[in-house]
Amino acid sequence: MVLYTPGSSSSYPDDPPEEGIRFHFLGGAGEVGNVGCIIEDSDRNRVLIDYGLAPTKPPRYPSESPPVKHAIMTHAHIDHIGMAPWLATYGTLLHGTHLTAAVSDIMWSDTYKVSDIEGYPLAWDKRDMEVALDSWMPHQFGEWFTVGDWNCRLHPAGHIPGAAMIEIKTPQATILWTGDLDTRDSPNAPRAMPVDCDILCMEGTYGGRTHPNREEEEGRFVSRVQEVVSRGGTALIPAFASGRGQDILRILHKEAPGLDVHYDGMGTRVTREWLGCPEFIRDPRAMESAYRWARRVTGKSDRKKALRADVIVTTSGMLDGGPALWYLNRLRHDGSNAILLTGYQAEGSGGRRLLETGRLPIFGNQTRIPLEIDKFELSNHADHPSLCKFARECDPSHVVLFHADEGATKAIEADLAVETKVYLPSNNETLEILN
Repeated sequence: MVLYTPGSSSSYPDDPPEEGIRFHFLGGAGEVGNVGCIIEDSDRNRVLIDYGLAPTKPPRYPSESPPVKHAIMTHAHIDHIGMAPWLATYGTLLHGTHLTAAVSDIMWSDTYKVSDIEGYPLAWDKRDMEVALDSWMPHQFGEWFTVGDWNCRLHPAGHIPGAAMIEIKTPQATILWTGDLDTRDSPNAPRAMPVDCDILCMEGTYGGRTHPNREEEEGRFVSRVQEVVSRGGTALIPAFASGRGQDILRILHKEAPGLDVHYDGMGTRVTREWLGCPEFIRDPRAMESAYRWARRVTGKSDRKKALRADVIVTTSGMLDGGPALWYLNRLRHDGSNAILLTGYQAEGSGGRRLLETGRLPIFGNQTRIPLEIDKFELSNHADHPSLCKFARECDPSHVVLFHADEGATKAIEADLAVETKVYLPSNNETLEILN
């Protein structure tokens, strides 16, 4: 159960560090997702970076946060903001980009709905969510704001539109927190650029791995879609609501505009929020064109029509629910159809089970899916060479690695440790850095 009471069970120390900067991970150290980290100095300047949950089955939650006046959310994926409404207990101010704030309502509402359906506990309710929505202090990229004696500003992180890296200037050191990071331009988000800093806190999801060439992988994906369509099949593309679904629309609209593409699920609402904050989108006119080009599913009648489409792009990206399962239950009877996975499939997710066993739980039944399944590496995280290059260009004295398993962090450490001090923190343990 995750039923926090303020101040009752936090692993965070009572006293500030005697000197230097303290980093205390409530989640996200040695694991992907579930992120939350307290940063504090000896003068009691304190901030919480992200407060998410890992959408596994059952979900993993971060440890309880101590009271904080300020929290900065890097972006609106649930593994980074999923527990933020609980902070309303403290009256915490939430900082982030305007787009992160705009999308949070959709993401939190969906989290609440899924928790009710799946029967897992949340530490917050609808009242907390409403308070949290009123607690946002949105910022544009490059705009300075203060947290105690610290000056902070946000920089584009790549990954998805509105995702931010956080630069924190303290009297002792400049800190850069990358959040989820991509140093390549994606269809919808501009790339992250290095920022000079003393302490770099960097995600390491793809440490030790190298992505295929992005353009070549997109070409392989489009070719596969066209192959399925040419034989009379429908390509079902499960896609994350904020990021991947919109990227898929952009790719298909550009490379195969003659396709009949239907767009269903929570991503349609997220896209409308995106289009209301065009300053965060790489080529917002192209995104709007792709959105209007796709046939948006708005009800049962549209959903039945979509079964005859060339392509269906829909949530959930990990096949854990949403319209994707409704479509899959009907498309599985025709071998000309195919499932094209384009995103990370977490351990225990429906997508991972499908890849490993060829079966998927659909409406309570373990169902065999006798369709072709293909997977494409269209990640919006930087890979190992890109992460190491980015770290070197930031020129820090210290690098703290998080949002990665042990193998990934060890691989990055092996590359960077010769030239800088690298830390592999653990959850609920204090790391103090003297610059």
